[in-house]
Amino acid sequence: MEVMNTTSTMRYRQIRAVALPPEHGSWGFLFEPLLLGLFVAGSGRGLLLAVALLCAFLLHQPIKLALKDRLKRRHTPRTVPAERFAVGYGVSALLLLGIVGITSDLHFLVPLLFALPLLLLQLWYDARNQSRALIAELCGTLALGGAAAAVAILGGWSFRAALPLWLIVASRSIPSILYVRTRLRLEHGKPVRPDPVWIAHCAALLIIMLAAAARIIPAAVIGAFVLLLARALIGLSRWRKPRPAKAIGLLEIAYGASFVAIAAMSYAVNG
Repeated sequence: MEVMNTTSTMRYRQIRAVALPPEHGSWGFLFEPLLLGLFVAGSGRGLLLAVALLCAFLLHQPIKLALKDRLKRRHTPRTVPAERFAVGYGVSALLLLGIVGITSDLHFLVPLLFALPLLLLQLWYDARNQSRALIAELCGTLALGGAAAAVAILGGWSFRAALPLWLIVASRSIPSILYVRTRLRLEHGKPVRPDPVWIAHCAALLIIMLAAAARIIPAAVIGAFVLLLARALIGLSRWRKPRPAKAIGLLEIAYGASFVAIAAMSYAVNG
């Protein structure tokens, strides 16, 4: 019985490693734009698109592993499951996307088409075992930001009105990636320079303030970026509380949830 339980546990871990992304933080960068788009301009077709994009997001892990094995011309126990999950996720994403496309104006595809080169560049890095390179992470999160605009367009927003949602998400994600990478290095006792991270957060805050001054986005969104800047200032200072990597990732998800809540409420109040 113990041998069977051990075998089942190992099998589950193998499947999980193929079917789900190992990085906890990546879930936040996916759900933040989707939830923001649904909260500010929710619709049934927007929800279908969100599920399709979730399938496309899940496709990343198995296709990355399958491509690595094929490019190196090797066959491991993970190869076939990775290819099967890739096909399953891919077909599901295409079917849902097809349903949305048939029943909607195709303008929602514009942000997704803009995001496609970024996703392909990330996949190129993944295939060469460089998925943790800074440029790869930035491309991935920037591409995911387009989901907020696409969902909003399906909710009845014009492209011009929806595009600032991508700006909001991008201004959140780029400095946050720099922060998390630097914070992890700091917790591992490696030398770091917090100045670039703080400058990136200040630049994001300035961009959002200018967009609010131009009435492109609600002014209350500024509060979310003030929160993120405070997190970066304290988190990379000598007054921070040392935390393990998992705790840092979970905290970042909490900050992301707060960010989405503030941004969504800002649009709700703004009408």
